Amino acid sequence: MTDAARTTATIERLGHQGDGIAPGPIYVPRTLPGERVTGVLEGQNMTDIRIEDPSEHRVQAPCRHYKSCGGCQLQHVSDEFVAQWKVEIVRNALISRKLETDFRPIQTSPTHSRRRATLTVKRTKKGAMAGFHGRASDVITAIPDCHLLAPELIAALPMAEDLALIGASRKAPLSVTITTSQAGLDVLVKNGKPLDGPLRIQMAQAVDRHSLARLTWDDELLAMEQSPTQAFGGANVCPPPGAFLQATPEGESALVAAVREGVGDARRIVDLFAGAGTFSLPLAQTAEVHAVEGEREMMQALELGWRKAQGLKKVTTETRDLFRNPLLVEDLRQFGKVYDAVVIDPPRAGAEAQIAQLAKAKLPLISYVSCNPVTFARDAEVLVAAGYKLNWVQVVDQFRWSSHTELAASFSLT
Repeated sequence: MTDAARTTATIERLGHQGDGIAPGPIYVPRTLPGERVTGVLEGQNMTDIRIEDPSEHRVQAPCRHYKSCGGCQLQHVSDEFVAQWKVEIVRNALISRKLETDFRPIQTSPTHSRRRATLTVKRTKKGAMAGFHGRASDVITAIPDCHLLAPELIAALPMAEDLALIGASRKAPLSVTITTSQAGLDVLVKNGKPLDGPLRIQMAQAVDRHSLARLTWDDELLAMEQSPTQAFGGANVCPPPGAFLQATPEGESALVAAVREGVGDARRIVDLFAGAGTFSLPLAQTAEVHAVEGEREMMQALELGWRKAQGLKKVTTETRDLFRNPLLVEDLRQFGKVYDAVVIDPPRAGAEAQIAQLAKAKLPLISYVSCNPVTFARDAEVLVAAGYKLNWVQVVDQFRWSSHTELAASFSLT
């Protein structure tokens, strides 16, 4: 490729996915605002990139896998720049809805703190390899020195490769989700060979060999040597395999602290999209909680954890699809005679239908946790229009070096 075939561009800003954006628009991965770059245009994307004039915020990526691995997007950026950028993403989402509020200092999870990862594991001619896909690529990069994962997950890479040698076909890789727990590693495998007698025996031996707490093969529980519990407040909960869990202990602690502050001295709380009890059970240390979640297994795990715990207030559970069947105004007003705060932690799509009901029901306090600033701002606009004040926002970066941004926010009736 000659230099004549190359294009020069100056990066104007970072997009929500962490790519640099030049006029056009042209999308240039792993670049920074103000940098002059050259590369080869493929449609709107630039490849074979050279940084001609680097930004003062550019740093040496700390992980040796960064160049080939797609697990991180922002290791080439200073921590200070990333922190400011993530706060501005949330602030700009609110400004687009004509909303302003106070922002607390961002809380960023440390390196080597990710307690859960989904690895792609394939058989090779010489054995097996576990890692992450490269950026926009089917190529798998081994990650023995990953700076994101907790040490227990790094130590589990040979285990994942062992499972592939036993149970992966040569045509398709395994998807292996590994989660740390109080009892050891909780492992969920997808896309493996169909289970038969010999494979079951080999898997049982692998559980013993690697001291796994639980091994689930597709939808079948193969072995559970110990219950892989998570500590939520004063309770120990065994979530179903593959259940949602906050990515880092530090991120979870920051969100729980923000939610506690948001509900204040409330004594009876409705927790919507409650999961397995991340917020419900810590809040039950001082308040009665009604937890609502669409997945029955999550509710069962939460309730069992509560029943085994000591010293918690009453927790009730309800399995309900809050997208198709949100708690209605009449329900919430009925709850309003009893409950004095709401916690809501919806998926990325937000909670448009449920927020509409909350806005009409007017419970006094709402603590909102979000993993999508855009849908959060949409829902916040509805609440503010209904008479709520957006008191503050706490941005939480537990997906370090990624474009993913989370937050907690406090609303109260004015």
